[in-house]
Amino acid sequence: MDLAASQPVAHAASRENCHHCGEAIASDGLRANGELYCCSGCAAAANWIHEAALDDYYQLRTVAAGRVHRDAADFAAWDRDVVLSEHARMVPGGREITVLTDAMRCAACAWLIDRALRSHAGVLDAGANAVTGRIVISWDPQRVRLSTLMARLASLGYRPWLATGEAREQAQRRERQRWLLRLGVAGLGAIQAMMFAEALYLDTAQQMPVATRDFFRWITFLVSTPVVFYSGWPFLEGMTRELRGRRLGMDTLIASSTLLAYFASVAEMLRGGMHVWYDAAVMFVLLLLVARMLEQRARGIASAQVDALARARPALATREHADGTPEQVPVAELEVGDMVRVAAGEAVPADGVLVGHGSAFDEALITGESSPVRREAGDTALAGSLCREQPARVRITRTGADTRLSQLTRLVEQAQSARPALARIADRISGAFVAGLVICAAVTFGWWHLHAPERAIEVTLALLVVSCPCALSLAIPTALTTAHGALARMGVLGLRGDALAFLARVDRIVLDKTGTLSNGTPQLDAVETFGGFDRDSALAIAAALERESNHPLAQAFAHVDTPHVAHNVSSVPGQGIEGAIGGQAWRLGRAGFASSRQEDDGALWLAHQGALAARFAVRESVRDGAREAVAELRAQGLEVELCSGDAPIAVEHFARQVGISRTHARQTPEQKLALVRRHQQDGEVVAMVGDGLNDAPVLAGADVSLAMAEGAALAQRAADFVITSPSLMRVPQAIALARRTQRIVRQNLAWALGYNLLAIPLAATGHVTPWIAAVGMAASSLLVTLNALRLSRRAPPGTP
Repeated sequence: MDLAASQPVAHAASRENCHHCGEAIASDGLRANGELYCCSGCAAAANWIHEAALDDYYQLRTVAAGRVHRDAADFAAWDRDVVLSEHARMVPGGREITVLTDAMRCAACAWLIDRALRSHAGVLDAGANAVTGRIVISWDPQRVRLSTLMARLASLGYRPWLATGEAREQAQRRERQRWLLRLGVAGLGAIQAMMFAEALYLDTAQQMPVATRDFFRWITFLVSTPVVFYSGWPFLEGMTRELRGRRLGMDTLIASSTLLAYFASVAEMLRGGMHVWYDAAVMFVLLLLVARMLEQRARGIASAQVDALARARPALATREHADGTPEQVPVAELEVGDMVRVAAGEAVPADGVLVGHGSAFDEALITGESSPVRREAGDTALAGSLCREQPARVRITRTGADTRLSQLTRLVEQAQSARPALARIADRISGAFVAGLVICAAVTFGWWHLHAPERAIEVTLALLVVSCPCALSLAIPTALTTAHGALARMGVLGLRGDALAFLARVDRIVLDKTGTLSNGTPQLDAVETFGGFDRDSALAIAAALERESNHPLAQAFAHVDTPHVAHNVSSVPGQGIEGAIGGQAWRLGRAGFASSRQEDDGALWLAHQGALAARFAVRESVRDGAREAVAELRAQGLEVELCSGDAPIAVEHFARQVGISRTHARQTPEQKLALVRRHQQDGEVVAMVGDGLNDAPVLAGADVSLAMAEGAALAQRAADFVITSPSLMRVPQAIALARRTQRIVRQNLAWALGYNLLAIPLAATGHVTPWIAAVGMAASSLLVTLNALRLSRRAPPGTP
């Protein structure tokens, strides 16, 4: 193919598609060697494929390739030490890195990438996976730069991205592989041990020659040893930790029961006794490993939010210089005020403001909303959100740990590190249960040793195994962990594990208005000035006062450019803000706060030393889904009321719009807290939903509280849950999930306690053999774990 001989095709028919990427060609297409291309990028890619003798790609593929952009980003930043040290690994002969691409659509794409990279000088190995979209490349940095290989991928239409969070994923993958290997060894060993044990059990008449019997026992010993000491190592290690901490726990009972069965069998085998219990030891380990892996899966569901948040942060960003030239830099080098370009399909590297034109952003990971959200120029673009439709330009306002993405990551990690009171109680019960069980086992052994010494070890072993409190220890933590994972996926982050129980018992919901029932984007409706004060000056002073404020109403002045800088700004909860501009004191807030001579009418008033300068009428819109959320809360049997610091007219207007009949207007933070206290004294469990600085005291004082993520940081710290989704429907959905969680916790506890009350007498009286005890105990643990995993199932869209 001679690319230089490519001829432009004027007004190509819309039904014709590009030979390389398959996109429709409406005009200015290129024809080369009898094939039609949409752009010079695709033509160049096809030309390289032809020259590399890889034309089979076009016959093998089942889906067209991605379009090639000739203005692909500069990959020079990929060669920086800071990038290589974080994302590349040392391998014999060079380095290895994992990159992602969203353009690999079929096996032929993976085939092409493998051969294109391996044919490049300096590449040690390359492997592409069309299912996961991952490409693993090993190369010699002395012979070829990583940026050169990335440019080759981009020239073929497979734009690469750095796989952020790769180290965390690799550690998790290695841990899963270790557990699977332990499970495989236990499974094989259990099958063999049970097969040989069956031959011994069937010799009921004791007719098997001693040599044959000992042969089966030694073979069983050989296959059981790796199961007990390799597959069962997590339990042995856990017992060591518990004994060092001078406490008895589940791992102590598991490991001691396994070792008792193993070493008692060894002793019986060496002295030629009647029975060995290798089969019980290996079955115990196998079934407990299965239960433990299911428990880890439940925890993995909950921690998936942290993993996803870690992956959402891109490693590189395209920074735009003052002259308009782009440069790819590590995200850590971005500073406030930098201009970055975000291509369609890329993640926003840091929080910022859209410049130029709008675009749609997928914020599902941050807010829980599945549909892309349209943002216009001047709106906020959040780090980790995916740019859709068209490229965007973003001016950075927050970087690093200050971004919303980093804050959410910290909140999720904080929630997962906290241990709920219910779980601590379950641990204490399990510890006391283990101590009591050890005493019971000693008494049982003593009784059987006196009356039937040949069965003493067998019955004691069965008692220890069948009554292992695995189900009791898993009943609460597994359900709570799974529930918090489900809440995180819907856009509700739990900060305190104990709060879930209170949320399930809520009787009354108290809602704030501004930023909670309203959408948090107030607009100036009218500006009126007094005493010869001009409109622009009033707006400039108000904007300067509100610049550092985190109150939702401050957004009404965000668009105002002001030359003033306010000093000594302070907020008076429930009243307004005050500060000094040019040496003069100013106040902005409710009428009585600005001037004692003015009657409150719900507007914002600006005053200088008691003299009114301007009146600002602010209009707020109802948050999407607010009316439906209130209706759903009522359907759940809850009392709903509105409590706000705004004027009665505005509060009653909002209440009518969303369907709330009981309202409280012009409430200070102290009055809001007093209202909640009165309800609590009446025996009600009260939930508060708010977002502002004024709401922090009542959020802390309520039985359970939920704060909107776009609100004040102090409100979030005082709350039990943070709602990252813009939809208030998450409130009734969270309550419904909390109630389901409590039901499942009660079911798990009832089963665990009922099972032990039934199993212990049967085992102590000799009616349960050790291997049946192992099956029963593991089945009990599996049941409570699977019951808890039901919480991870998604509810139908639109239902709580």
